[in-house]
Amino acid sequence: MDQMIDEPLERLRTAARRTRELARNRTATGLGHEDADDDVGTINTDAALGFDPFPLLEAFHRNGVRVVVIGQVAGIMHGSTELTGDLDLLWDGTPAHAPALAAAFDSVNAQLTDESGSLVAPHPDVLLRPKAPFTSLGASGDCCTPALPWGTLPVREFLDRAITAVDPDGLEVHYVSREDLIRMRRVIGRPKDLRRADELDSLPAAKGR
Repeated sequence: MDQMIDEPLERLRTAARRTRELARNRTATGLGHEDADDDVGTINTDAALGFDPFPLLEAFHRNGVRVVVIGQVAGIMHGSTELTGDLDLLWDGTPAHAPALAAAFDSVNAQLTDESGSLVAPHPDVLLRPKAPFTSLGASGDCCTPALPWGTLPVREFLDRAITAVDPDGLEVHYVSREDLIRMRRVIGRPKDLRRADELDSLPAAKGR
């Protein structure tokens, strides 16, 4: 598996800090990541307030569960300049891995959304659904499995091809490859996805690896 030392994580740290600074004096609207529009995205919602994906990413690492970052956070790690306020995730959906994933969410006091739309404490059964929306102090988003309808995309293969970024303290963060992220963007096809796919396509190969 490819490994990259620190640079993608530094890009993410810088973007998260810029997001927090941008949203610092913003009045809360009650709109969360699920309310984001198809053009601007979550940067204009309350999800951007205090955005910091690192506590949750560190929790995954501590609990030994392999979760792959997708969406715009992965785009930022590849060099995208667009800010975001949400953290979207992909894992393999294997029941044996669900307890460790639930423990990671629980360690940062995250809440998940059940079938009725109510917030509930992390539980392995909730995470086994194709998509489990989550909310934590630093980040909110969707935690997805390959069972989510992805059209013709072989997303299980995306998990196998994911890149691993490692910082000097040993934190490992897995994120989808640029090519697979572009494929995801174009299949979803919202204005923001197509714009971001074009941006990723324009990046030098080394930067967007």
